[in-house]
Amino acid sequence: MRTCLVVDDSSVIRKVARRILEGLDFQIVEAEDGEKALEACKRAMPTAVLLDWNMPVMDGYEFLGNLRRMPGGDQPKVVFCTTENDVAHIARALHAGANEYIMKPFDKEIVTAKFQEVGLI
Repeated sequence: MRTCLVVDDSSVIRKVARRILEGLDFQIVEAEDGEKALEACKRAMPTAVLLDWNMPVMDGYEFLGNLRRMPGGDQPKVVFCTTENDVAHIARALHAGANEYIMKPFDKEIVTAKFQEVGLI
């Protein structure tokens, strides 16, 4: 079973993402910040991570750096979600190890397209 770790401090965003990704046959694990997401990855490395960039405790950038240094942390496809649309912000995330990005708000068509682009569907 493919798993997707949905990391976002908004419970509404996590719920929307869960509904979309379960429809794409992913088992969902949720975390509300990067620290909790790292704990989830230590328990079981996901197939994919849908990652918010701006969160309390540990942001997406710090989480991604830690994930990529973990044993097996190079395996998950990471799609980061952001409200920022400047090129420097997006380039920083891709340079940090993200595979793709999605602008918020997102819908099923956008998530499906991005997950197809990184070979998850």
